[in-house]
Order: sequence, then structure tokens, then C-alpha cells
Amino acid sequence: MSATLPGDPPGGRRAMAVWGIGVSVYFVAVIFRTSLGVAGLDAADRFHVNASALSTFSILQLLVYAGMQIPVGLLVDRLGTKKVLTIGVVLFTAGQLGFAFSPSYGMALASRALLGCGDAMTFISVLRLGSRWFPARRGPMVAQLAGLVGMAGNLVSTLVLARLLHGIGWTAAFAGSAVAGVVVLVLLLLFLKDHPEGHEPAPFPHQGAAYVRRQIAASWREPGTRLGLWVHFTTQFPAMVFLLLWGLPFLVEAQGLSRAVAGELLTLVVLSNMVIGLVYGQVVARHHEARLPLALGTVGATGLVWAVTLAYPGEHAPMWLLVVLCAVLGACGPASMIGFDFARPANPPERQGTASGITNMGGFVASMTTLFAIGVLLDATGSNYRVAFSAVFVLQALGISQILRLRRRAIRRERERLVASRVETVHVPV
Repeated sequence: MSATLPGDPPGGRRAMAVWGIGVSVYFVAVIFRTSLGVAGLDAADRFHVNASALSTFSILQLLVYAGMQIPVGLLVDRLGTKKVLTIGVVLFTAGQLGFAFSPSYGMALASRALLGCGDAMTFISVLRLGSRWFPARRGPMVAQLAGLVGMAGNLVSTLVLARLLHGIGWTAAFAGSAVAGVVVLVLLLLFLKDHPEGHEPAPFPHQGAAYVRRQIAASWREPGTRLGLWVHFTTQFPAMVFLLLWGLPFLVEAQGLSRAVAGELLTLVVLSNMVIGLVYGQVVARHHEARLPLALGTVGATGLVWAVTLAYPGEHAPMWLLVVLCAVLGACGPASMIGFDFARPANPPERQGTASGITNMGGFVASMTTLFAIGVLLDATGSNYRVAFSAVFVLQALGISQILRLRRRAIRRERERLVASRVETVHVPV
């Protein structure tokens, strides 16, 4: 069902170079976003907080991130990628520096909120940059590659930042990592362009609040946008919750592993994500009809392995099962990218940022909800991880029900639009 449309940008080396700068910003943002995942136990000791208060760090960060998605989408559609990315880099770098020097829990919370605000401006901007520089048929692969680079940032957090944290200490590790934000800011200002020459978007006059309402309403009316949101909602959050905060405590406190071994398992999630992302990108680019089976298959596999792990009769799950769990969790990120492959063809170019923002809210709302539920359940049950992590199944059930409700309408509408675009192409006068 993918097709090259009239007026598609050509791609090529220049496109890869410019897109590479944009995606490097996202790479750094993910390092900062996931840095708490390897520092959760240290943060609890540093700020003298319990599980619920610890989860508030990530919840607030994701709350800001999710709440910013539609405004950021509108900003990207209106201002372009470069301006929005520049604001994002300044904010998330300031947030990382603030977290490094925070003397109190309250200031640390404010710093994570600032970081979340800047982080929120990165991924949608990178998706928009890809759609401006590459042909439409490359969209699924470009999105998966962006996710792959993000996972590489997660890998840096897991392998590098974790060692720095325990080697040179909290302040030096977090402040030192903030230098990466300054580096990508310089590259962004010097070399990034919103679009190739000859492919400037048509002028789209801003009309105040009416414009905002129309953009959001028109995007939301498309079943593909809503299906994309629910696919993202249902697929992303199990791995996000695991990597962002609760994976390390679960493996150390509930499974009795050392921090070193737990870190290796977190690394396995990231490596699995990178490998599966390449596979999913190729499959979806060549076989668009595989999108929904891949997404639902990932949800089913994730739910099954989590159920087996939590229900295992022994005190600790065996290592082979934890390895399988982490490998399967690696598919969650690539599956969540499929949500954008439903929203993208459902919306014209001038609404791509808004539609992507709506879609991107899904997984982060689910992650935020699950982070909060796990923290509350851990405190209420005396750190019973089996009960706490069962919250995953509730969110999965909700998401699956919405996907099944929307799938037929979204796919039918997409087919109608593709047929119409082909008819228009045939009748374009030469």
C-alpha cells in the first residue's frame, strides 16, 4: 500500500546528513530521559523517598511530556523543525544540569519536569524532519531508525552513565552528561535545515485559536490517528516502565540479582529493541498489511511472558525466563513506531506534526499511569512486585479493545485515500 507520491523529496546523502543531526538531538534527549532508570535506587537514597515518591520523578516527567505532545505538534507544523528542536535542546539540557545540582526533592522534581518539556519537542520534530527530507515510502523505515537511535541513547544510559554514576558520583555524572546537549545544540544551529530546496511547504496562515482547534479536530477525526494513538498506547509502555524506572528495582529487590547482572538484562532490552526495530521497519515498509499483526503479536507476546514471569511458583524466576522477558520487551519500542504508520497516511503534510503529537501521547500516558500504579501498589503491598506489575495487564486490555474497535474504519479510510491519490496522479497533466 505504500507509494511514491508526486512532489516527494528525493532523499539521498544530503537528507541523511541533515536528518542525522536531528536524530542526534533525539539520541541525547533519550540519554537524559532514561538516566533515572539507572539511578532510581541512588535517587531514593539521595532524596530519602519511598517508592511512590520515587515514581513521581518519572510520572511528572512523562506527564509534562505527554501534555506537551499536541502543543509541540502544532508548533512543529507552524514554526518548523529547527526552531522547535532548538527550544527543546535548551530545555532538556537545563533540566539535566538542574538535576545534577538539585539539593532537594522538590528542586529535583522541577528539573525532571523541565527535562520532560524539552524531551517532548524532539521525537515529533525528528519525524517531521524525516517526512520533509525522505520519500513517503521510506516513512516506516525512517521512523524505526529514529527509534533505533533512541534505543542507542538508552544503551548509553545503561552502560556508560551507570558506571559514571558509581565511579565519579551523582553531580559529576549528570553535569558531565549535560555537555552532550551543548554539542548537539551547536550542530543544530549550524547545519540543520527544515526541508530541501524546492520542497518548501505551502504557506499556511495562522488564524489563532481557530487554527489550533481545526488542526486538532481534523487530526482526531481521522480513524488512523486514533488507531495510531491506541497502538502506541498498548505497545510502548511495558518496556518504557521497565527501562525508565522499575526494571532495576524489580530485578535487584524482587529477583535477587546483583546490580551488574540487572544492568546486563536492561542492556538486553535495549539491544533486542535495536535488532527488532530493523526487522519491523523492513517488514512494514514492504508489507503495510503486516502493521496490525505485528503490533497485536507484540502485545500478546509481552503479556504472556509477563504473566509467566509473575506467576512463576519459585521465589525468583529462573535466569532463562528473565532473559526471555527482556528480549520480548525489546519489541515494544519498534511496535509502538507502527502507530505513526497509521497516523501518517491519514493526514496531509500540514497536519503531520499535530497527528504525530496525538499518536505519541498514547504510550506516554500509558507509561505514566503504570508508573504511578506500580509505585502505589508497591507501597500498599509491602513491595510485592507480582501484584504491582499486574497493572500492566489492565492497560493492555484497554488498549487492545480500542485497537479492535478502530482497525477496520482506519484501514478502509486509508485504502480510499490511497486510491484517490493514485487517480489524481494519473490525471496530472504532463
